[in-house]
Amino acid sequence: MAAIDPLGAKRRLHAPGEIACLDVREHGQYGEGHPFLAVPCPYSRLEALVTALVPRRDVPIILVDEGDGVASRAAARLAALGYADIDWIDGGAPAWAAAGYTLFKGVNVPSKTLGELVEAQWHIPAMGPDALEAWRSAHRSFQLFDGRPAVEFAKMTIPGSRSMPNGEAGHRWDALALEAGPVVINCAGRTRSIIGAAGLAILQPGLPVLALENGTQGWALSGRALAYGRAAAPLPAAQAMASRQRADAFMAAHGLLQVDRAEAERLAREPDRTTYLLDVRDPAEHAAAPRAAAPSAPGGQLVQATDQWIGVRRARVILADDTGLRAALAAFWLRQLGYETYVLAGIDEWPTDWRLPAEPFGPLHPAALPEVAASEAASRARDGDLLLDLRGSLDYRAGHLPGAAWSMRPRLPAVAGRRLLLAGEANITALAAVDLIEAGAVSVHRIAGDAQAWRNAGLALETSPGAPVDAEAIDFLFFVHDRHDGNLDAARRYLAWEMGLLAQLDDAERGEYRLDAIDLRDLSDLKGEPSS
Repeated sequence: MAAIDPLGAKRRLHAPGEIACLDVREHGQYGEGHPFLAVPCPYSRLEALVTALVPRRDVPIILVDEGDGVASRAAARLAALGYADIDWIDGGAPAWAAAGYTLFKGVNVPSKTLGELVEAQWHIPAMGPDALEAWRSAHRSFQLFDGRPAVEFAKMTIPGSRSMPNGEAGHRWDALALEAGPVVINCAGRTRSIIGAAGLAILQPGLPVLALENGTQGWALSGRALAYGRAAAPLPAAQAMASRQRADAFMAAHGLLQVDRAEAERLAREPDRTTYLLDVRDPAEHAAAPRAAAPSAPGGQLVQATDQWIGVRRARVILADDTGLRAALAAFWLRQLGYETYVLAGIDEWPTDWRLPAEPFGPLHPAALPEVAASEAASRARDGDLLLDLRGSLDYRAGHLPGAAWSMRPRLPAVAGRRLLLAGEANITALAAVDLIEAGAVSVHRIAGDAQAWRNAGLALETSPGAPVDAEAIDFLFFVHDRHDGNLDAARRYLAWEMGLLAQLDDAERGEYRLDAIDLRDLSDLKGEPSS
């Protein structure tokens, strides 16, 4: 384990072979600026997240912090889990920027950059709110699909839209029984409408498919009202045979590789490669028939937020579903992102206990802390116990136990000789307790319940709207956080940020993508259609 300079880290990140760049800062710090390939793995949740993100113990890992020593602490925790090749950037993110490399704002940046590259190079047909409204006024027949998950659709959507998470339309196409006419895909901003429209156009050559420019934010910026609180209708059951036939044709046309379970096991056994297996079915299907081998990673979201599931660059990824169609589409997109992808269909026929061979790790989770009731904690705090609230900073502002100080694992106070009472999630407090005991705490207990339970027990909570101050609330990303809550200026800044991603790429970052040579103007029959 050692500190390496930013130049050495940059070279290693873009060299051939697998590598994981883990940013161990908290969510707000990460979102304000991080290296392009850095995957969020905050120190407050490190051990709870890392083995899923980086399932091979000897993959090279480079850590990013704020130049505050958190990376070296994280390295020690990773070594205790069994990871064998760990370094960190000397000076952290500030040193990265000082060396002349870009720190990218926002989250899921490589995935969103993919959308911008696809729009620029594949010429995605698009239309704006005015053109869509003109179609409605002219009683034009068309379909408007919202490509986001159902929970986001319910928050807000375009009036008249239908919830159809990306990847599902092609799978269920024959069951939709749609009237003839174009299909328009919207999201909240840009990426998922671009990727959704491109994917459906490639699956259905000749179908007129367009992306709605700038999604719900663009709709609001045009002065039009959004629809709120609409529950997504259940997705229609797919016609399995038609979906399988479409999957086979798509895989053959695009050179996608299909494996069976035996081949998946063989791939997973290769000691010098990282292999992920993910279930890209709709979350409701996964919940109804889960498979131990494959965590749920709905295909549309996996493409949109790849770094939530995959922490190793250039790894192998096996995508699983029932008919192969949704897995093939996700595999197609992840290949553009630089991963080696495979399709494993027939998930509904797997033995429920079947798993891929996996490496053992050291103890993943410390023992759960002993608990005390909130009323007892208040009494013990008056007797000198130190009460630390490890919940989110905005939750702390909204209401906390009297006398509680807000803190997080990377910024715990001096505790030698003290008795500690911790408020927060069980796994967060247990991980923090490891550091506190090492720092000399005499005892550590967790306060049972949450703020609502404390109120229900008759305890009066204190509020602190200004504490912690924004600069100290490192867990919360303030960057355009209210763009979906009526702040139109934040929406403008978000869309400008997304459209500006390509200009920030250097040659090595651009070289991480492997875009096929596709021109969607040749696939979609959109002659004469409006584009604004």
